[in-house]
Amino acid sequence: MNAISLRKQATDIFLAGVRAADPYEAVKRALIADPIEATHRNKTIIISIGKAATKMAKAALEAIPEAQQTIVVTNYENAHPLQGAEILQAGHPVPDKNGLIAAQHIIETLKACDAQNRILCLISGGASALLPAPKDGISFADKIKVNEVLLGCGADIVSMNLVRQNLSRLKGGGIIRYGAPANIRALILSDVIGNDPRAIASGPTAQKLGTKQDAIAVLQEFGAWKRIPAAVRVFLQDPEEVSGTGEAQNRIVGSNEISVQAMQDFAPDAMIYPDKLVGDVQDAAKTVISAVAKSDRKIILFGGETTVQLTGNGLGGRNQELALRVALLAGEIGLSDEWVFLSGGTDGRDGPCDAAGGVVDHQTINKMHECGIDVTRMLKHNDSYHALDAVNDLLRIGATGTNVADLQVFIRR
Repeated sequence: MNAISLRKQATDIFLAGVRAADPYEAVKRALIADPIEATHRNKTIIISIGKAATKMAKAALEAIPEAQQTIVVTNYENAHPLQGAEILQAGHPVPDKNGLIAAQHIIETLKACDAQNRILCLISGGASALLPAPKDGISFADKIKVNEVLLGCGADIVSMNLVRQNLSRLKGGGIIRYGAPANIRALILSDVIGNDPRAIASGPTAQKLGTKQDAIAVLQEFGAWKRIPAAVRVFLQDPEEVSGTGEAQNRIVGSNEISVQAMQDFAPDAMIYPDKLVGDVQDAAKTVISAVAKSDRKIILFGGETTVQLTGNGLGGRNQELALRVALLAGEIGLSDEWVFLSGGTDGRDGPCDAAGGVVDHQTINKMHECGIDVTRMLKHNDSYHALDAVNDLLRIGATGTNVADLQVFIRR
């Protein structure tokens, strides 16, 4: 099997995992198993938010065509017309003013609900950035700055969302608070390892992950406290707000674990690495190489979500950097077999660029050297995108309309 065939095999396995996270099918299955009662369908309000929002709303509208109102908030790449739904587009991963408008629209819709209403929330990855609703005393510019700092400081998604919850009106149970006393059910496509509803999309239908003091501790841990706006520091040091509590019925309908299992179903001879690839991307690359060196299995599958500590102003994302670091380490340990490693985001987008990740092999580093690329320097500047693009090693699949974190495939001859 040549390198091209190995690359195709790796891509096919990865796409099997992406298909398993199909948001339309996930919502369809959930509403067949537990349908909205006929007597409440014309009082049901559907609120779908995230990168998979349009597909999730499509399945819900087919199951509940008489729904009173349907609002969809998604990123620009995944926005498509949907009959019966109001489609609102907003910025991701950095919030924009369209997101601010969408958040206010949802708040006003929720405030108009009463005990007769049923609110069906469809939540997927990206919803946190898509609905910025800063609390009083925090400006929209402040909120954007905090988001930029969090994205670049190496914080994991749970830590980032803990901070975001304490600055937002909708995150950390905001939909429950504004929607009371309506009955609230959420179907959730998880992009967070561990599938904690409080962390997914910053938990709009769940309670907060932590207090203001916890948020301060997170910012200090990642060296971000002094880099956030002064108004935010003042707000977080003010006394904790007292707000009413409520409950929503939260159900996970898609996850990273389900997609990793689907990859193994597609490639039965593959081994699933038992631990998730999380934490700093440099450590994750070492984990991949260590797993390969210790195993005699031809195919090893991984899932998770890493973080990148930004030290430069290059272009790329965590999956591209992981792929490039694995290629570099494989050469350093003298892995002489023919091999391919793919790391990709299931949403089809890795960082602020058009690639889902990278596909590297035993020839990648040599090809880069032939092109005059200093790989170590590119990594120092977080410029994995241009390094991989120069040797046609970017993974481009377009927006998938779903998001269950990242998937990785290592294949050796």
